[in-house]
Amino acid sequence: MTETSSQILGLSVSRDKGSTPPLVSSIPLDRETWIERAMITHQSALISYASTILNDNELAKDVVQDTFIRLCHHGEAKIQHNLKSWLFTVCRNRAFDILRKEKHKHHLDDSQWRKITSANLQPDEVIDQQEKMARLATYLERLSHNQRDVIILKFQQGLSYKEINIITGLTISNIGVLIHTGLKRLNEWLPEDFRP
Repeated sequence: MTETSSQILGLSVSRDKGSTPPLVSSIPLDRETWIERAMITHQSALISYASTILNDNELAKDVVQDTFIRLCHHGEAKIQHNLKSWLFTVCRNRAFDILRKEKHKHHLDDSQWRKITSANLQPDEVIDQQEKMARLATYLERLSHNQRDVIILKFQQGLSYKEINIITGLTISNIGVLIHTGLKRLNEWLPEDFRP
């Protein structure tokens, strides 16, 4: 496991360069490798998604940690073919559980959108991009909860309609309508400098 992956799961493992993945006593090697691959593949996107919901990066990391702990306790055979959808569903449900318990106001902040900047951009372009993302976040806030959720899952996370269906429980046709109406509203609200 990577150091970050180990830290997120709260595991204390070490690995020499070039060695096989470390053994964790409670997880067989093949299962551990599967979980490690899941973490490497999905951890960053899950943190980004949870941060968008919670508006708190540290809390989002806790949610993702909980998601992977639940993965450790679940049967691999039951979720192997829908792993990505399963992870996003657990992450989403856990994030919303926290919002309900803490009665935390759901809103977006420009800090969640800074991740989209590219290393190839000049500093002034990065600042311009960050300002645009902060402004976009305020427009997204004006959408209904479901519209915002499906748009984020589709365009920020790149999920398919089927994956969004599994995560949200919304029908595929409903997802299409929500995306269409949400984008139409955004298009009406967004100023000219956001348009291609």
